[in-house]
Amino acid sequence: MREKVNFTSAGVQCAAWHYPGTNGGCLVMTGGFGVTKEPGTDRFAERFAAAGFSVLAFDHRYFGESGGEPRQLARVRDQLADWRAAIEFAKTLPGVERVGIWAFSLPGGYIVQLAAEDLGVSAAIAQSANVDGPTVTRHASRYQVPSSALRLLGRSLLDVVGGWFGRPPRLVDLAGPTGTVALLNTPDALLGNGILNPGNIYPEWEQTIAARSVLPAAMYRPAKYAPDARCPILYVVCKDDKSALAAPTLKAAATTPKAEVLQVPGNHYAPFTNAHEEVVEAELAFLTRNLVASRTPQAQ
Repeated sequence: MREKVNFTSAGVQCAAWHYPGTNGGCLVMTGGFGVTKEPGTDRFAERFAAAGFSVLAFDHRYFGESGGEPRQLARVRDQLADWRAAIEFAKTLPGVERVGIWAFSLPGGYIVQLAAEDLGVSAAIAQSANVDGPTVTRHASRYQVPSSALRLLGRSLLDVVGGWFGRPPRLVDLAGPTGTVALLNTPDALLGNGILNPGNIYPEWEQTIAARSVLPAAMYRPAKYAPDARCPILYVVCKDDKSALAAPTLKAAATTPKAEVLQVPGNHYAPFTNAHEEVVEAELAFLTRNLVASRTPQAQ
């Protein structure tokens, strides 16, 4: 059973699902960039909870059931602040002794930065993570045509200016075919709705993002924090990922002091489809070693 809870981040109420656990470990989770907590975490959270872990799966401010205006605005700095608030809140949940963090896609990159901060995190999972925005953006541009790329840039700049004057965001779709204006036009991005939202089981999920969010995200490069990671990080890397890319993540993992790497065949969403069982089993084993097994006192 899960229950709705809320915590405050910079005065904004963030909504979350809390799955009570029994083993002392708690995993804080979000979905991908612009992906709300249900389509982004349900399948994994249910498995973690069934294994005895407490889970706190939350929506960033301006998204889903969380508060704040304007809606659909994804600022990296704000979302990182929400993560820090969520981690602190998780520590107050009943029975929680150790906290881990999990996310995929661009928020998977947040995992690397947060793991390098003094937040008391014991384990981190970066799944299909975007750790190098400039490199990923250059690669993604291969699936754009010049006219749509210019329209996306123009809409982003106009939205930035509009934001200065308090105007509502100009929205772009999270994914769209080549030639359309969207956050991503990559082949696997187009699969996202069908995989995360099969049969439209999450009709409340608004699959758009404020255009002013695009350029800062494209410049975000959390791989630079990898050498300073304070806790073990499991990197789940999809070999054929066209949206986050395997190579930058493997490079970041090579500089992470306590890195583990699981490579699976398939695209950006392989952990939700053909590789799901392999990924879940590896993540549970990693969490057990770092959030549960380490709780046992060593013999004197």
